[in-house]
Amino acid sequence: MPALRLTPDEWMARIVGDGHDEVKRAAVEAVQWEIAAQALSLGIDVILENGFWSRSERDDFRARAAALGAATKLHYLDVPLDELKKRIALRNAALPPDTFHVEVAQIDLWASLFEPPTPDELE
Repeated sequence: MPALRLTPDEWMARIVGDGHDEVKRAAVEAVQWEIAAQALSLGIDVILENGFWSRSERDDFRARAAALGAATKLHYLDVPLDELKKRIALRNAALPPDTFHVEVAQIDLWASLFEPPTPDELE
């Protein structure tokens, strides 16, 4: 099924050039939500690849979508930390277009901040 895919990292790479500028990332994500909301209002499926690191963030976006009459579905891949580090090292060795270098050490920090979804969020 066709869908509009919005990925902050791609916009950050193309427009900002720095994927770690949190102020600009927030602005990019806000604009992407405006576009997503318009698309959802038109009945177009939307894929947001924001990370959705916390339950509260996921709840917020589910509520936003519901207010527009849109259903939501969360896709979560539970990948072990060692595998994530391996994958980021391989990616860093040959960066694909519209991506940016991520230090392997950052994965530990980010993992400590991530709230995995609960089973009720994945239903």
